[in-house]
Amino acid sequence: MRPAPCRLTTASPAPARGSFSFRGPRRWYHHRKDCHARPDKAAAVAEISDKFRDSNAAVLTEYRGLTVAQLKQLRRSLSGNATYAVVKNTLTAIAAKEAGVEGLDADLQGPSAIAFVTGDPVEAAKGLRDFAKANPALVIKGGVLDGRPLTAAEVTKLADLESREVLLAKAAGAMKAKLFQAAYVFTANTAQAARVIDALRQKQESEGAAA
Repeated sequence: MRPAPCRLTTASPAPARGSFSFRGPRRWYHHRKDCHARPDKAAAVAEISDKFRDSNAAVLTEYRGLTVAQLKQLRRSLSGNATYAVVKNTLTAIAAKEAGVEGLDADLQGPSAIAFVTGDPVEAAKGLRDFAKANPALVIKGGVLDGRPLTAAEVTKLADLESREVLLAKAAGAMKAKLFQAAYVFTANTAQAARVIDALRQKQESEGAAA
């Protein structure tokens, strides 16, 4: 669908026919920019809203003072677990509301950027925490995890947890130990049963010989 054509308007309405009142020269304004601003904003809101829906977590940050090179470095460090996007506060507030995300409005101030997490939230939180330690200009302001609002302190606590890979490795190790233990018990029981059977056989043979 083609957008509606932009119109020219005046600063004040034209005088009624037959009226002699003077309102000064007309000033014409071209509203082409305003005509196309809304579709662009709607698209931006839809994009941010989709990112919220596609993420299992999101971390809101302030990046004031970071250079372009530092932002690229941050994006690389989060690669695989999250995408880091600079956002406009007003549009983000609207997008969050549309996506059913709550708890970010109060922190949407200043130059904002969000890490949209699609991988391991713990690894993403670790990446942000470590980068913030090396680059204090990055400020973690809060976030959401599975729809639950997080404070900046809670994001830090999340970063202190063990990652999914570490937990899986530990679970696999524990499972392997259990299997080894079960195999040992099974082997021991089998050997013991064999000794019992052999003892019974020897007893039967000795009783048969005595008879």
